Amino acid sequence: MDGGGVATYQSRPQLISWSAIRGIAFRQRWMILGVIATALIGGIIITLLATPMYEADAKVSVEPFGNAILEGEDVASQSVSPNQIYDYLATQVEIIKSRAMAEIVAEDLKLSDRTDLLGKGVDESRPPNITDEQWREKKRNMAVDVLVGSVTSEVPSENWVIPIGYRSSDPTLAAEIANAYASAFISWGSRKTVSENQYALDYLKQQIEKTRERLATAEASANEYARNSGIIVQPLPGVTDDGSAASVTLTGANLANINQRVTDARAARIAAEQRWRSIENLPAAQLPEVQSNQVLMGLISDRTAKQAQLAELRERYNDDFPQVQNLLAQISVLNQQIERSSTEVKAAVKNDYIIARNREKALQSELDSLTSNKLVEQDQQVQLSVLDREAQALRDQLKALLDRYNQINSAANVQRGEVTRLDAATVPTSPYSPNVLRNMALALVLGIAFGGALAVLRETLDDRVRSLEDVEERVGLTLLGYTPHVAERDFEAEGSNRFSALMEAYSSIRAAIDFSLPRGRTVLQLTSSQASEGKSTTAVILSELFASLGRKTLLIDGDLRRPSVAGLLDVERPKAGLVEVLLGHLSLDDALLKGIHDNLDILPVGEIPPNPTEILASPAMREFLERERDNYDLILIDCSPVLGLADAPVLSRLVDGTVFVLEANRVPYGQVRSAVRRLKFAGANILGLVLTKYRALEAGETYSYQYEYYRYDNNRSGR
Repeated sequence: MDGGGVATYQSRPQLISWSAIRGIAFRQRWMILGVIATALIGGIIITLLATPMYEADAKVSVEPFGNAILEGEDVASQSVSPNQIYDYLATQVEIIKSRAMAEIVAEDLKLSDRTDLLGKGVDESRPPNITDEQWREKKRNMAVDVLVGSVTSEVPSENWVIPIGYRSSDPTLAAEIANAYASAFISWGSRKTVSENQYALDYLKQQIEKTRERLATAEASANEYARNSGIIVQPLPGVTDDGSAASVTLTGANLANINQRVTDARAARIAAEQRWRSIENLPAAQLPEVQSNQVLMGLISDRTAKQAQLAELRERYNDDFPQVQNLLAQISVLNQQIERSSTEVKAAVKNDYIIARNREKALQSELDSLTSNKLVEQDQQVQLSVLDREAQALRDQLKALLDRYNQINSAANVQRGEVTRLDAATVPTSPYSPNVLRNMALALVLGIAFGGALAVLRETLDDRVRSLEDVEERVGLTLLGYTPHVAERDFEAEGSNRFSALMEAYSSIRAAIDFSLPRGRTVLQLTSSQASEGKSTTAVILSELFASLGRKTLLIDGDLRRPSVAGLLDVERPKAGLVEVLLGHLSLDDALLKGIHDNLDILPVGEIPPNPTEILASPAMREFLERERDNYDLILIDCSPVLGLADAPVLSRLVDGTVFVLEANRVPYGQVRSAVRRLKFAGANILGLVLTKYRALEAGETYSYQYEYYRYDNNRSGR
């Protein structure tokens, strides 16, 4: 916008307003510079008082890829995955900075018995009632704490060389400890291997003893259960499908034997029964066994011979013949013998059948008994199998533990060294701290940060009007224009030069008032929230500008408490003025100051009345303005401030418009809004707001470019 012109600002919310930042920095510049200067001085003092610190660095080369050869094994690669190399190096760095590594260094250098690390006065702080060993241990822990806090190491980004540094006020001690750290780190792998192997052996010993005890308990439980259950296991030749030795219980073996015998007996019984059933109804003489019996055949032959002899004798003799009787007796005896023998043969077949049947029944009964026992034994064998499997698992576990123990105990770990010393630490010749440039840079940064924070805090608590963008939004009035801040010594020169930035700003304000003031409305009031905001100066300059346009203008000094128009015009304040005209003690022509500017009449204030509010609210004031409205093209009234006084609100009812004058960077927004509310409550027609003494730099903006066009000098007079 052009300087002082009417502008309508629209709020554009921003996360960061650079103009606001510039404004804060300019307004709080002295405080910020003071804080920065204090920080720099503090940094210099701290730097000068700080103890010089030296840092010695040793370098070790780490090889992430290594091989380990174990006895009885092939070469096993111990390489690190390429995508884990950074993690591996970071782990090595953390090992270097660990407390465990510090304890090794403290033990290697006997730092608990030395005073160069902990100081010569460390023994003076020895607590009472503590043994030498306890005090030595306490000093060792103190030395470890110092080492942990002073060792440095970083993860390399482009190589596998790890720097190991140590910081101390003693350069020789720094180099010694850095080298000790490098040596301890190099030997860390061997110490770790020995420690891990010993730990593994101790652990395996414990596990072996526990497993042996558990195995003995498991075997005893299995044997005890088998004894109580009567389960006797007999080994068999060969192996089972799962590779274990074949075996059978005594009950199982007996059952198999009896089962076979029952099968055989059943077959024998069936055969005997079939034989008996086939001859049961046949005469004994017809039996094949009888016919094939040699004894019976001999008896039958004797009987046949006797019967032949009997037939011959009967041909000659009767049955009473002694020889006949004798033959008959012999034949009878033979018949009995034959009959008895045949019967015995047939009875023998039946007896064989009965014996086979009885034998089968006996064996079947035994088989049933063994089967019942076997079923009970099978249930018992389930539990026995559980106990046997538990014992077998413990045997396998014990064997694996013994094999692992023997392997670790007898293995020769031939591992290639993964860490080698690259550079030994040398005694530093210059301290790394305090670093003057770094400390000053840090002090500067802290000073700027702290100063900025204080500046923001002060600005947060400061609610004064500063920025053009916030005037309309926060006050609620149209911005008619603004005037630049002019030093008091330059004000006269700026006011007399019509092409100065100040006068160009007032010209723009005059034009904005012309646009805002309705036609036929010629009475205008200028007021502010408090005194010394530039309203009287604005009234004088605007009246002159309106008069310079050929418009007959009347400037009334309406501040009946602290009149200032006459002083601004550099004329002596008269004895009579506005009050006397209103009271009718003096005519207007006699009270006017004329000749100061063409077309401009000025009505000053004479004696200050005791009741200014009543005078301004009187009908005489209303009649005066109505009467003179027709005599002048424009009437400007310089009125009292709003806050604390009723003059301006009372007078605002009599005028056609009110211009609110506000000084930038002075009045808080709350006070401005309160004054505006009072005017609006009184019924004032506020045309807009004029911002005076505006400092562009304090608002975070540049101001010179806005009015550079209007600056003329002798060399540019033609442009």
